[in-house]
This record gives sequence, C-alpha cells and structure tokens, in this order.
Amino acid sequence: MVNEYIRYRIEVEMQAAFLSDYQKAGNYLRASPVCLGYELTQCEEEQECFILRIVWRSTADHMSKFRGSAEFQGFLGLIKPYVPKIEEMRHYALTSVCWERS
Repeated sequence: MVNEYIRYRIEVEMQAAFLSDYQKAGNYLRASPVCLGYELTQCEEEQECFILRIVWRSTADHMSKFRGSAEFQGFLGLIKPYVPKIEEMRHYALTSVCWERS
C-alpha cells in the first residue's frame, strides 16, 4: 500500500467547480481495483490549499494499471483543468512511526 499526495492551490472562484469535479472523479477511483481509498482535505488556515490523498495498492499499480485504464481516462477528463494548479504530486510509503487513537 502506498499513499499518493497531491497538493493543489485553487483560487476561491474555482473551488466549487473543483469540489464538484472531484466528487464525480471519485467514481472512477472507486471503480479501479488498484485504488484502495481517497480523501480530499482543505486547509483551514489557507483556504486555497487542498491535499488529495489517494491510497494505491502500489506505485507500480497506480502508474501502469490505473493510468493505462479506462477509469483513468474518465478521471483525467474531470480533473484536467486543475493539473496546472498542482504544487506537489508524489507517492509516500508508510514508516514504522505512527499512532492513531481509536
């Protein structure tokens, strides 16, 4: 399992469309067998900053299986206007340093 983090800076006037398009794009992520989950968060201190976390089975599955799929084409069609707004897009593996209150 690997987390992909995508940092966006979205101007206020684009935010409603951004959220709506990602709501729809989520259908393509859910349809992909290599996507294990996702969440989109918005910064409270800087409202223009968003972070999308997508959980993939592996980086290789994301890069080859998802990006080569029909689901990717539908996903990309919805989020393409926001690609220039990406400030970072990387894959991160979990380390042994973690804790979560249940």
